This record gives sequence, C-alpha cells and structure tokens, in this order.
Amino acid sequence: MSRRAPRHFSCKAVVAPATHTNGAALGAGKPVLDSPLWRDSFSPDSQHNTASQLYRQPKSISPNRLRLFAGTANPALAHEVACYLGLDLGGIKIKRFADGEIYVQVQESIRGCDVFLIQPTCPPVNDSLMELLIMIDACKRASARSITAVMPYFGYARADRKTQGRESIAAKLTANLLTEAEGNQPVDRAIKSAGADRVLAMDLHSGQCVGYFDIPVDHVYGDSVILDYLASKRISTGDLVVVSPDVGGVARARAFAKKLNDAPLAIVDKRRSSHNVSEVMNLIGDVKDKVAVLVDDMIDTAGTITNAAKVLHAEGAREVYACATHAVLSPPATARLSSGVFQEVIITNTIPVKTEDHFPELTVLSVANLLGETIWRVYNASSVQSIL
Repeated sequence: MSRRAPRHFSCKAVVAPATHTNGAALGAGKPVLDSPLWRDSFSPDSQHNTASQLYRQPKSISPNRLRLFAGTANPALAHEVACYLGLDLGGIKIKRFADGEIYVQVQESIRGCDVFLIQPTCPPVNDSLMELLIMIDACKRASARSITAVMPYFGYARADRKTQGRESIAAKLTANLLTEAEGNQPVDRAIKSAGADRVLAMDLHSGQCVGYFDIPVDHVYGDSVILDYLASKRISTGDLVVVSPDVGGVARARAFAKKLNDAPLAIVDKRRSSHNVSEVMNLIGDVKDKVAVLVDDMIDTAGTITNAAKVLHAEGAREVYACATHAVLSPPATARLSSGVFQEVIITNTIPVKTEDHFPELTVLSVANLLGETIWRVYNASSVQSIL
C-alpha cells in the first residue's frame, strides 16, 4: 500500500515559494515536490495540512492487478471462472485472417498486472495452441508483470515419451514453446518462445509432463468434482469397484479408489494395435454384481473405455459408469458412448461439448470453481496443495 511522503522529504525537492492557483503564497523555503498532488497537500483548506496527518492517513492508489482473459477455445468456462472470482473478463480482440493467421490485441492496459489467460488447447488443437502463444506474446509486449497460461486441457500431452524409434516428444516441444527462451539456452529452442511465467494445468495425461516445463506448474485434478457428484448418488461402498481401462492408468484409478473409502480396484489389460485402436484382452479383478466405475483422464474416440465396459458387463458387472476429466469426443465417440453399455458418462467442461455430441447418459460437470480458487491462490501466493 502506497503512503504519501511526510512533509520534510529527503529526495530532490524544489525549494521555492510555491503559489496556489488563487495566488496565495505557501511560504518560502518549504520543500515541495514538483507535482500538483504534493502542492495541494499544503493548501490551508486541505484536510491533510500537517506532516503527521499525511503519514497517518495513507491512501491506496493501486487497483486490483488480477486480470483474466479468455481465448476462443472455451469462453463459457472462462466466464464461469470470472463469475466465481467476481471479476469481468478483460477486453481482448482475437480474429482470423482469410489465410488462417491469428491476430490478437489486448484492449485495456495491463502494465504491471498479473495476467491469467484461460485457453485449453482442445480441437482444433493447433489453432488453439497458436492462439495461446500469440495471446502470451501480446500480454508480454503490453508489459504485464506476470503471465499464467491456464490450460484446463493440455493438448499433445499423450506424446510424452518415445515408444518407438524416430518418434517425436511433442509434449516437451509444446512446453518449450510456452516458456521464455533465455540467451544461454540450448540450440533446441531455436524458435523464440512466447514467454509465459507459469502454467496452470488440469489432469495432465502423465505426471512427467510437469517436468517438461522450465517454469512453475500448478497441476490440479478434476477428480474432486467427479467424486462429489458420485457421492451424491449414494452408491454403497460394498457395491463399488473402481476400474482402470488400461495398465497405464492404474495409478490414477488407485488414487481415485482411495478417495472412495479405499474401494476395490480392477484393471483391464488392453493391447493397442495402432493409435486410436484398442483391443481388450482380459480383466484383472472381481466385478461380479458390482457397480463398476471406469476412470480415465480423457475420452477421445471412446474405443478403449467402451471395450472395457463390454468386458465388465461380460464379467457380471451390474452397472458401469464412465468418468473422465477431458471429453475430446472425436468421432465415433458419441455413437459408442450412447450405445447402451454405460449407465452414465460423467465428464467435465474443460473442453466444450458440441450440441450434437450430447446424449441422455451424458453428464457434464463444471470445474470453474476449482480453477477459480486455484487462480486466486496463485495470485495471492497461497497454497494450492491444500485444495487438492
């Protein structure tokens, strides 16, 4: 909080008989800063006419420095986050030229502000990512004090390792593009990167993606929202079993089961013949006469989770629920999910769901409150871990 300086100021001062607008002399030899605000404080009719009053009655001149801006990928979620925080979304102009190039202009002053850019890199992934990079660059050039890229969904996260020869690790490349390259960085950052100061991401495909960023990353989980919803259904603990649709998601399913009073865990052994094509082999665990809850971080074409549900029904499961944070829903996902194998499909709004992709069994939960609370804690330098 800023304070007005006391009358006898030690910095550079103009020692001269200052005059008010009405021509009255202030008295020679008084140190007066060369600014109207300082001169007015010595006015005979001013309520701050003594040094002690000037010091005891500080006045804050700093406005709220938290600024929220939304990209075009998920403006509805950004609006909900702003409502939670009691703020208005900042003015930003985003348009596309005829050749597909993206133009971004921040339409308000953000000099010295802490800026949060809400933009999931969801389909169209490349356009959403490029738009976020240009938004970061625009804010950096507008002299923002800090820039946080809020990515409810981080595209390219599945390309987080090499499983075959001559493959790229696109998750690492994407992380490099978001952070600022210093002059002594290695040659692999030949492209001048955007310059975000922090990343806020939700349910990354794997924990190792956090290590790809050379800036702080706040990684939050959407399972708390899904768990609250499942609790409202009052499913008996003895009837519940949490199922991982593949071996790679065991850690995620185990953590989910632990939060459900240590519910039993089952695993579907899946063999993938090619990208977006999966074949279920067998089931590890008992699901007979149980309510099975399939847990994954995302649903893309829904092949994995649908095949897992069919196996669960074949093994005697009474009901099957599908839970995922990110609903990419690439065709033919909607047809598979609405085929009758699921009692309910529970997702969140990290990615906007198209009207044509809605079906009766689909439930969309909002993560706006979780993101809003995290943004507020990051802005105030408070603990984020305590809300996870």
